[in-house]
Amino acid sequence: MRDNPFHSLYQVMTGQIHDQLALGAYGWMTVVLAWALFWGGIAIAAYVLAIDPSQRTVKHISVFAMRFISAGMWYLGTLWKLPWPVAHGFKDWLTNCVTYSSFQWHADFMHFFLTNIAFVQPLIYLLEVFFAFSLACGFAVRFTGVVAALFIINLLFGLYNDPTEWVWTYVGIACAHGMFAVDSAGQSLGLDRLLRLKPILPAGSRLAQLHALAS
Repeated sequence: MRDNPFHSLYQVMTGQIHDQLALGAYGWMTVVLAWALFWGGIAIAAYVLAIDPSQRTVKHISVFAMRFISAGMWYLGTLWKLPWPVAHGFKDWLTNCVTYSSFQWHADFMHFFLTNIAFVQPLIYLLEVFFAFSLACGFAVRFTGVVAALFIINLLFGLYNDPTEWVWTYVGIACAHGMFAVDSAGQSLGLDRLLRLKPILPAGSRLAQLHALAS
């Protein structure tokens, strides 16, 4: 039977894909996260759309859609960073980045990660959860766009000589996240826009300045 994006979305939202089923009794936690990200992002976008007429443009709605879909990519990526401390999928990815890296210094760098995988894997999982939250809800997207682009460039270097990979995929993903950063994509139906409309941080405070820089 042929699969399709709509059926795959249904499976993810109900905990039926392989990576979720492999977690056994803990798989429900990934479903809760998926629902929180999905409906959280939709609710924020709908609220901003309702209170800010300037957001009711093809440009803002399109940027939101691309940002929101990219959040789904990062969410799916988190699943094969489970279970802790070592997931076979993540270990295989690190091994391939050592084997097929473009540069020896990069291979050595990835080998360090591989030998410390029990420490590295939870950190990468949490980072990707943050990417998914940031892009779904439109929070600190300028910061996320830059960091995620660098993250993807690391994959580009690591898998450059893998005969099963088409490395231009990573070029495209890195460019997309770079454009999210340049365009401040959280200002399109995201929390970044909402916090500009309804500030909750004291004006001129360090936190307000950091958020302005990150958004």
